[in-house]
Amino acid sequence: MHPASRSGVVDYRHGTFASATNAATNEDIYPPASHFRHTGHTLRTLDQMKMRLAAAGVLAVAVLAGCQSSIEGTATRTPDTGIEPDFPTPRPSRSTPPPATTAPAPSPAPTREPSGEVLSPQDGYVFIQTKSGKTRCQLDEQEVGCESAFTNAPEVEGEPANGVRLTADGRVSWVLGNLGAIPAVTLDYRTYSALGWTIDAGEDGTTFTNDGTGHGMTISVEGVASF
Repeated sequence: MHPASRSGVVDYRHGTFASATNAATNEDIYPPASHFRHTGHTLRTLDQMKMRLAAAGVLAVAVLAGCQSSIEGTATRTPDTGIEPDFPTPRPSRSTPPPATTAPAPSPAPTREPSGEVLSPQDGYVFIQTKSGKTRCQLDEQEVGCESAFTNAPEVEGEPANGVRLTADGRVSWVLGNLGAIPAVTLDYRTYSALGWTIDAGEDGTTFTNDGTGHGMTISVEGVASF
């Protein structure tokens, strides 16, 4: 015998709900069996989605935990070895600048050895005059000053110069002057030495050469030539 509910019948023969009909309204009291089959499939699908979402959540948490994890300890630094690492691209070689060259300093002029008769100074000066008596000079270690009856001297302060001055480095200047009464030694036509100067007396003129610098002049009544 089958249990009855209202005017409908529940059929358990196939393990499923059979459709029951309300006699008064002619409507189904229970939904058809296909509805329950579809509902069960939907529930299983929801369960699978929940399981997948749960697995994805666990995986995301694991990834975040791995990114935020820290290692305890003290940071250490490897001491420098002083050796540069090798690189695949070679560095350009550095060109060595040429050594600086220093120009050699000019060698000093050779000192001329005194020659001839040595004239003794008086109070730091030596006084001489040529054999003709037309030229008189006084010498010290720094310069030579002479006066002569020049035939073609330049003018100084509007008058013909009657004197010339020679420095040890070869500078010559025309002057106006008068040596006065000096104790001059008359030179013969030969070579003398006095206070670092060499004196070469000749008929054509008298040459004074500084033994340290090699500079000097040749003087005569015709003029002066310096060197």
